[in-house]
Amino acid sequence: MKRLISLLVVVLVAGCGNPLAGGGEGGTSGDIIIGASDVGESLLLAQIYAGALRQAGASNVTVRPPVGSREVVVKALQDKSLSVVPDYSGNLLRYFDKDTTATTSQDVYAQLKQKVPAGFEVLDQAPAEDKDLLVVGPQLASSGIKTFSDLGKRCGELVFGGPGQWSSRWKDKIKSLYGCEFKEIRTTDTGGPVTVAALKSGDVQVADLFSTSSTIAANGFVPLVDDKNMFPAQNIVPLVARGTLSPAEVAALNRVSAALTTEELTRLNVQFTEEKRNPLDIAEEFLARA
Repeated sequence: MKRLISLLVVVLVAGCGNPLAGGGEGGTSGDIIIGASDVGESLLLAQIYAGALRQAGASNVTVRPPVGSREVVVKALQDKSLSVVPDYSGNLLRYFDKDTTATTSQDVYAQLKQKVPAGFEVLDQAPAEDKDLLVVGPQLASSGIKTFSDLGKRCGELVFGGPGQWSSRWKDKIKSLYGCEFKEIRTTDTGGPVTVAALKSGDVQVADLFSTSSTIAANGFVPLVDDKNMFPAQNIVPLVARGTLSPAEVAALNRVSAALTTEELTRLNVQFTEEKRNPLDIAEEFLARA
């Protein structure tokens, strides 16, 4: 058992390659395959889901992070090489309905349940929310940039750093709402150490991070106010390949969601990213409290 745990931790830390490459047994064989993106928070949630499912009696649960972008995840759920992934309500709704105007937590979730295609289902959303934020360094903030509207007036002189999908998802939106066209958009990573390092060094002046990230306060970064609600609510929600979970297993994941608050999620992130704790231990302790 210790050898298995060590192997899983190595996979989580290394995060290299595509775990689906070469095919993968999945829902069609009765196994429950949990995927995640390469973001630490997603990896943690995958382990929490796995632990909850095992507590509910599932003995065939495998965690296979990191899977990749949402496009890859959706395809994997369609062919049932994945069974369930943790996701974020607002971005998931926008993926299925690019024209949505929903921004509040309740409206986003209600529309998501309507828009999710056949073959998928979303389980209960958690109170926990992890939203995109645009953040700047203290010097830029002190020059008068406090909101996205303030930023829009100066985007042409600033370099932005964020995930590779940012341009396709938000470039047009921030231009239409705030008149913002950055001098340059650089791909760093998805709210991780590359983005943080680029902002600290001045290689980028504006970065996309997440509201539960411990690195914001730790580095003195300043979140900007999204005064026209460009970013929608982003509650944690399990996205499931329909038919791959039993009613008891669905209930187990719904209990996890009910216990997962933003405060708790932030604390879990600190344990993983700052304290470098074993993600399996973090998941086990959370489930003991939930």
